[in-house]
Amino acid sequence: MINIAAIEKDSRPPELIGRLLNIWEASVRASHHFLTETDIIRLTSQAEVALRHIETLWVVEDDQYPVGFMGVQERKIEMLFLHPDYFRKGLGKMLVERGFRELDVAYVDVNEQNPDAAKFYERMGFRTFKRNECDSEGNPFPILEMKRF
Repeated sequence: MINIAAIEKDSRPPELIGRLLNIWEASVRASHHFLTETDIIRLTSQAEVALRHIETLWVVEDDQYPVGFMGVQERKIEMLFLHPDYFRKGLGKMLVERGFRELDVAYVDVNEQNPDAAKFYERMGFRTFKRNECDSEGNPFPILEMKRF
């Protein structure tokens, strides 16, 4: 049974963070084909810090086992990752729609080199309003800044 659990900052034990990082890595390997092995290793520590400190963290559970998550900060989706076994099953849509209802989500940044993600967010009502040559960490990955209009 699918459930979405809100996990408070002080309730994110190392075991949970480890499981979520495994989901992040599997998702990235399945969808971010532009990243090298070195990139993934380097980005793992950034993902871990984000998981520990993001304001709102919702974890998608299937029979109480994490299969995906979304992190939101100040009306912006900062991360949305699902295990590849759960791609295209409506869980991303479920998370984003809940973000609209409960957090008034209005923004998301998407790697330009991940066109499936950009299309997903376009279907959810987001439109690109700015393009950056690098991501927020200065990595050479073009970012599309999107807003829900």
